Amino acid sequence: MSLQKASSSRVFVELVPWADRGQENNLVSGGETLPGLSRPLSLAQGQTSTREVHVSGTAEVSVVPDRAQVVVLVSSTKETAAEAKKSVCRRLDYITQSLQQQGLQSENVTVTKDIRRVENAYHMEAEVCITFTEFGKMQNICNFLVEKLDSSVVISQPRFYHTPGSVETLRRQACLVAVENAWRKAQEVCNLVGQTLGKPLLIKEEEIKEWEDQIDDHQSSRLSSSLTVQQKIKSATIHAASKVFITFEVKGKEKKKNHL
Repeated sequence: MSLQKASSSRVFVELVPWADRGQENNLVSGGETLPGLSRPLSLAQGQTSTREVHVSGTAEVSVVPDRAQVVVLVSSTKETAAEAKKSVCRRLDYITQSLQQQGLQSENVTVTKDIRRVENAYHMEAEVCITFTEFGKMQNICNFLVEKLDSSVVISQPRFYHTPGSVETLRRQACLVAVENAWRKAQEVCNLVGQTLGKPLLIKEEEIKEWEDQIDDHQSSRLSSSLTVQQKIKSATIHAASKVFITFEVKGKEKKKNHL
């Protein structure tokens, strides 16, 4: 899921014959000049030249996290190892069965177990790590487990994150939107001065950057537990901005031939 925000593009117009690249003329053929420019351009008959329009475009896009991870911790301390195992495994079986009934695939559920001696008793812990792709289902399952299990079962706050593929897709999307913005601007400029936009001669991505709406470090530990699910999703949203530079060929309007 992604949200796109098309940023304004910065346009630099330079309609210059290839032979006159050394001159500082930002002009249009036919003896006309762009507003604010002083010297007209005169082309000799039969002279071949390439006129260009240079456009710098930017764009910003964003994508919300596509994964969430919740950890369920089950523990028990008993006088014997068998009693500790029995207490934990009973609740563990209930949790895994509930997850299967909710349609979670086994590859999205990881269970680890640990037992150790604590003074004269045995302490056993089981950790259920659940990965969700549907956040609505995640909330329903977590609410269900909170209602059905006692306080000895601890359910962590969801941790939202992005898969590597979604971040790479975001970068490409930012570049493509920036190119589209630049192309539209170049087309509008050519229409304004009575020219026809030709093929691109150069496309260069000059800058790509990304960032998250993260909470400040000194506030994160204090506010993390009080954030709602939607606030957590927003804070984990990644933004990407791209800046491109494109050179287009510019063609003159074709004159209609009179047929006698």
